[in-house]
Amino acid sequence: MPLDHQAAPPPAEIRPTRAHVLANALADSITSGALPPGTPLEEERLAAAHGVSRTPVREALRLLAATGLVEQRPRRGAVVSRPDPRRLAEMFQAMAELEAACAALCARAMDRRARTRLATRHAAMAPMAAAGDLRAYQAANVTFHEAIYAGAGNGYLAELAQATRLRLAPFRAAQLGGQDRLTASHAEHGAIVAAILAGDGTAAAQAVRLHLSATEGAWGMMAGQPPVLMD
Repeated sequence: MPLDHQAAPPPAEIRPTRAHVLANALADSITSGALPPGTPLEEERLAAAHGVSRTPVREALRLLAATGLVEQRPRRGAVVSRPDPRRLAEMFQAMAELEAACAALCARAMDRRARTRLATRHAAMAPMAAAGDLRAYQAANVTFHEAIYAGAGNGYLAELAQATRLRLAPFRAAQLGGQDRLTASHAEHGAIVAAILAGDGTAAAQAVRLHLSATEGAWGMMAGQPPVLMD
């Protein structure tokens, strides 16, 4: 007898660890200029300032080193650095392809109720963008993208997308503070939603790629970095 085929269950929500929370807080300080390049990041001082042990501090610094925001020097500790443009471009390229795959699957796999929820979630972000409510939009933005990961119906792909998103979270969050990026981001989301609702996986994937390309470009302008052309 043929096996019954059932839709893959939605991925469990991945809650950020103390290390991830601390990494995002430090990233905000770095990208805002509060911690300029060359600033020493002493584990003991950071642990005391954030009310944690040195273990999550070490992990947070390791996460930030992976993004290029922090440079870890043997026997000399960590300091704030600027990310290598090519490394960052590679990370955004990988993120774009992972999210594009999720969006394409959403266009085929999402049922009517899930599509309605996605459209409603997107509509609710319009007043946040119009009002320039950065904090509310950033939180809703994370939820919006996670809904696309879940809607793909592929738990493993969702895990990969979520993990990569966490690595890029400092840059994706920071670029929303740029001029007119909230309005532009919301319009880009609209193109993604429209393609998913139309069941057009190719258009949904392309809309995501354009969105991530714009996000990367906005970050590059904020950081004073020229665009990197990937081979």
